[in-house]
Order: sequence, then structure tokens, then C-alpha cells
Amino acid sequence: MSNHQHREPVRVRAVMKEKVDIVDGMLTVAEALEEMRHTETKSLIVDRRHDNDEYGIVLLADIAKQVLARDRAPERVNVYEVMSKPVLGVEPEMDIRYCARLFERFGLARAPVMEGRRIVGIVSYTDMVLRGLLPEGVKQ
Repeated sequence: MSNHQHREPVRVRAVMKEKVDIVDGMLTVAEALEEMRHTETKSLIVDRRHDNDEYGIVLLADIAKQVLARDRAPERVNVYEVMSKPVLGVEPEMDIRYCARLFERFGLARAPVMEGRRIVGIVSYTDMVLRGLLPEGVKQ
């Protein structure tokens, strides 16, 4: 038991994906899906329009619920209409156990990793479990 308590925490930085796709909110969902298809991602970060703006996020699940299920044409819906904003970011030095609790509390599946006002990665439940739960899963 004491071994578990004194274990070095696994940080978000160690399990996050560094490749983040940032798109303009004015893109259509069809254009955003093209971006997603090429990058094999399940989400897109929506860029800030100016310094006082906040980032947004669009998940494939959002598109399924708000476009596909409602039979809307993806060429006629803009990303900003289906995004969640502001997006809740996490710090790269956060212990993944706390990150998982944060996800649970706010009903998140993934979140951008923020250093100040800059996005440095994206982290998901999958990343935390598959790359963080076992020590050998951590990239050095």
C-alpha cells in the first residue's frame, strides 16, 4: 500500500498527444470533417478570434448529435454552431489522477493541455488509461 502512495505521479504532459488540430470556427462541418479524416483525430480545437477570446472544441460526437441525427447538411453548418466554448483546459504538470477526476466531474472525454494561453497538446481518457496507468506506458 505504501508503495502506491509514494509512487511518482504521472503527469498529463507524459500521456498527452502533442499533435493538435486548430481550425477556424467559420469552417463548415464538412470542411472540418476533411481535416479530421486526414489527422485521425476525434476532436478539433476551434481557434480564438482575438486575444480576449477563448478556444472552443468540436468532438465527432457533437457532429453526430447536432448534424447527423438532425439530418442537417454538413456543408451548411459552421463549426462555431456545434462547438463547445470555452473549452476547459488542463495544465501539463497536472497528475493524471486529478485530470481523470476533473473529466468525470465535468463530463469530459478529452481536453486541450494549456501552458498559459497556449495549447501544447490534447489529452483524453484513453491516453490517461492506456499510457498512464502502467509506469511502462509513460513516454520519457
